[in-house]
Amino acid sequence: MSPAKERKLIMITAITGARIFDGERVIEERTVVLDGQRIVALGGPVPDGATVVDARGATLLPGLIDSHVHTSPAGLRDALLFGVTTELEMQGRFTSVRRGKVADRDDLADVRSAGFALTAPGGHPSELFPGDGPPPGVELPDPSEGPLVMPDVSTPEEAAASVAALVADGSDYIKIMIEEGSVLGHPGLPMMSEETVAAGVRAAHEHGRMALAHALTAEATAQGIATGVDGFTHVFIDRPHPPELVAALADAGAFVIPCLVLVSSIMGGTGAELAADERVRSKLSQPWLDTLCGSFDVYPQGKLDDVLATVGALHAAGVDVLAGTDVSVPVPSLGGLAHGASLHHELRLLVAAGLTPVQALRAATALPARRFGLTDRGRVAPGARADLLLVDGDPTTTITDTLGIRAVWRRGVRQETA
Repeated sequence: MSPAKERKLIMITAITGARIFDGERVIEERTVVLDGQRIVALGGPVPDGATVVDARGATLLPGLIDSHVHTSPAGLRDALLFGVTTELEMQGRFTSVRRGKVADRDDLADVRSAGFALTAPGGHPSELFPGDGPPPGVELPDPSEGPLVMPDVSTPEEAAASVAALVADGSDYIKIMIEEGSVLGHPGLPMMSEETVAAGVRAAHEHGRMALAHALTAEATAQGIATGVDGFTHVFIDRPHPPELVAALADAGAFVIPCLVLVSSIMGGTGAELAADERVRSKLSQPWLDTLCGSFDVYPQGKLDDVLATVGALHAAGVDVLAGTDVSVPVPSLGGLAHGASLHHELRLLVAAGLTPVQALRAATALPARRFGLTDRGRVAPGARADLLLVDGDPTTTITDTLGIRAVWRRGVRQETA
């Protein structure tokens, strides 16, 4: 047998006996065959020479997608440990021209990126890092990659030019800040005018990119709707949901990434319970465990129950709700969050908001894949990437079972997850 044929046989994996959530629904037990980087069969016999994975008592899912992160190679590594096979970066460096060093590493999650967001000079998120240098835990980009596009924007013309520069730098989508700081402990932050925001949205669409808005208040969300954004990277948290705003979001066809784990942290909550779970604690470094036990705690007067009700109302109105965390760096003051682990927390909060476990799982698989045009993932189907998560139990009925990780595959390569 030639080396090529021998390698091909070794790369064939047959997963047998699992309950399957295919990204949309639960399907009857059948064999899933992986050949190299792809799923090649759903059902049928086990191919001769295949490596067989006996998955009885477990559930096979598409690899999870975290739709809001700020990441690094270390973050991508931790994400994969928890079955998060794709992270969508909403402020950072992993644009298409800058992710070559991580894109082909099967020990890291895949990544897409907005690059850096359009914001007013001195606007959000500059208040989070007021010092001259990066905070501990922030990994600086390789200087050989060239300067990052950091678009401080004051006029519609500057917005259009910044979008063009971001697209040239490989941004997969465009993010725009609509943030005056009232729920982040920094009221009065500089903001772009509505005309400037609208110019950024138009430019994104002209370049074939989605425009996403950071908006944490009802007023900012209404402005984002008025300017035609395609999605919101947060949900408004400053008031109970006005029915007319819920209806406007639904009519606009925009999606929402509520980042409920972040909302909990902003309101003083922590991820300490998650950090105490051996399934989490055994996989994270001490700095990340410390961060998970920390909290933003900048809006303690907020009411998480109101935000959960808002997410439930949006979902009931037909708004696509995507699972995301806004995890960033291991700094306890930005805490309550950790790469990979916190997406499992987010799924629990989505269920607390009124989604069923199956709907929550869709929010982390097929739904973000569809909304972000990632047509090769988010499902268990022939032809899809072999990005897969195998967990003990049945998370389609008990969402906490997602942390019972038995195996993770990234492009068909089984990971060491212990």
